[in-house]
Amino acid sequence: MADIGPEAKAMAPILEMRGIGKRFPGVVALQNVDITVGQGEVLGLVGENGAGKSTLMKILSGAYHADSGEICVAGERVVRPTPQRMLELGVSVIYQEMMQAPHLTVAENLFLGRLPRRHSGLVDWRAARRGCLEVMARLGFNVDPLARLDTLSVAQRQMVEIARALSRNARLVILDEPSAVLGGAELEKLFAVVRRLAGEGVSFIYISHRLQEVFAICDRVTVLRDGVEIGTREVSTVDPPGLISMMVGRRLSDIYPQRVRCTGDEVLSVRGLRRRGVLHDIDLTIRAGEILGICGMAGSGRTELLRALIGADAATCEAYVLRGRPWKPPGPRAAIAAGIVLLPEDRKTEGCFLPQSLAFNVTIARLDAVRRRGFISEHREHDVVTGLVRQLGIRAPGVQAPIRELSGGNQQKCVLARGLNANCSILLIDEPTRGVDVGAKGEIYLLLAKLADEKGAAVVIVSSELPEVLGLCDRIVVMNSGRIAGRFERTQATEEILLQAAVGGAQAARAA
Repeated sequence: MADIGPEAKAMAPILEMRGIGKRFPGVVALQNVDITVGQGEVLGLVGENGAGKSTLMKILSGAYHADSGEICVAGERVVRPTPQRMLELGVSVIYQEMMQAPHLTVAENLFLGRLPRRHSGLVDWRAARRGCLEVMARLGFNVDPLARLDTLSVAQRQMVEIARALSRNARLVILDEPSAVLGGAELEKLFAVVRRLAGEGVSFIYISHRLQEVFAICDRVTVLRDGVEIGTREVSTVDPPGLISMMVGRRLSDIYPQRVRCTGDEVLSVRGLRRRGVLHDIDLTIRAGEILGICGMAGSGRTELLRALIGADAATCEAYVLRGRPWKPPGPRAAIAAGIVLLPEDRKTEGCFLPQSLAFNVTIARLDAVRRRGFISEHREHDVVTGLVRQLGIRAPGVQAPIRELSGGNQQKCVLARGLNANCSILLIDEPTRGVDVGAKGEIYLLLAKLADEKGAAVVIVSSELPEVLGLCDRIVVMNSGRIAGRFERTQATEEILLQAAVGGAQAARAA
C-alpha cells in the first residue's frame, strides 16, 4: 500500500481535540489543550509526570469526561465519549500495564468478549484462528493462535495488544510507554510495525519519557506542562535540549548537577567474581564518594553483577574485600546490615510493596529505627518518614498513602528513601530513572550526587541511558557477555566509545 505523505496527513486529521479542560477537586489537570493527529501520523506526547498526559488520554478513551472542549474523530464530533463508543470509532489505547488474560490463548485474547460464533451460538474456533492469523500477518508477526499468552515474551504480548486493536479496525492507536516493558531489539521491531501501519494510514499517539524514541519514530511532538499545551513541533525542527526545555522550563545542562567530586578510599573490591554461564572473572573496585556507572547491552550481566555483590545470587569469588577486611555476603539481609543496599530495576515487582503505604515501604529495611519496646511506634515512623519525604522532595498526600498511587518518579524516590533510612554507605541502584520523567530525573540525579559528594557514600548505577552515565558518573565500566569490556574515566568516555566497548565482544574485553 502506498505510503501516506505528509500533505495527506495534514489535510485529513483523524483526531481533533480542541480546548480540552479538566478539573479535579483543588487541581486544574488540563487547561485549553488542543491536539490534532493526521491520518497515518505518529504524534509524540511528552511531559513530566503530572503534566496531564494520562488525563488527556483517559478523556480521549472515554474513561473521563472533559469539563470543556470537544473531540472530533474523522470529522465526526463525539458528543459524550464512552469507552465503547471510542472503540467503535476506531480509537484504541494500549496501556503500559497490558490488560490481558495470560491463561487464555492468543486468539481468545485477541477476540476477548467478541469471539466469532456459529448460528447455533457456539464459538467458531476455526474463524477465530483464521481471523487471528490474518491480523498477525498484517503485523508481520508469526505466532500460534492456540498458544497460551503466558508462554509468550513481553514483546510478543505487546504485539497481541496491537493486533487486538487492529482487529477492532482501529484508526488511532495510543501507545503508553511501550519501552517500559520492551528492550532495545524488541522496541525496534515495534517501531517497524508502527511505521508499516502508519504507511497504511493507521495513526498513533506515542507517549514516552525517552526522548530518543520520540525522535526515532514520531512525525510531530506535543509537549504538556502543568496541564497546559506548551507547543507542538515537527520532530525535524527541534532537538532534545529544546524539547527538554519545553517540558521542564530549563535547559538540558541544568538536569545534571554540578558536583564537587572528592573520591576517597576503596570501600569494596572483588577479584575473580564468577557465576557459571553469567559472570566471568569480574574484577571491580568501588570507592567512597564516587558514582560508578555500569553499562552494556541487555543481557550483558549488569543486573547479575549487582545481585552477586549483595549475595542475592550464588557466585564464587577469589577475593571480596569490604572496608579493608575479607568478607563474603551470605545474602541481602547481611549486606543491608553491612551498609550495602541494592535498589532493583523493576520498581513495581521487586522494589515496592504496592498495596502498602509510603511509610511501610521506606522503613521496611530498618524497622529497629521505628520500633519501641518491640512494636512499631507510629510516632517514630511518622517522624522518620516525614523527614525523608521532606529531604527527597517526595510528593504524596501523606505518609500513609498507598505507594501504588504515587507517580513513577515519587515511587523511585521512596525506594531511595529506604536506602537512606537503612544507613547505606554503598548504594547499588539498577536503572535509577527508568519510567521517570525528565524533571524527576534531575531530582534523582541531585540526590545521588549529594549522597556521594556530601555523605561520602559509594554509589553504583546500572543504566541503559548513556547520557545519564556520562552526565553523572566519575568512572564507567562497560560489560559484554558477562565480562568487563572496558573501563573509562569520565573525561575519556563518549557515547561512541561506550557503545563500541559494549558490542565489541572478546576483543574489547582483552583490550580492557
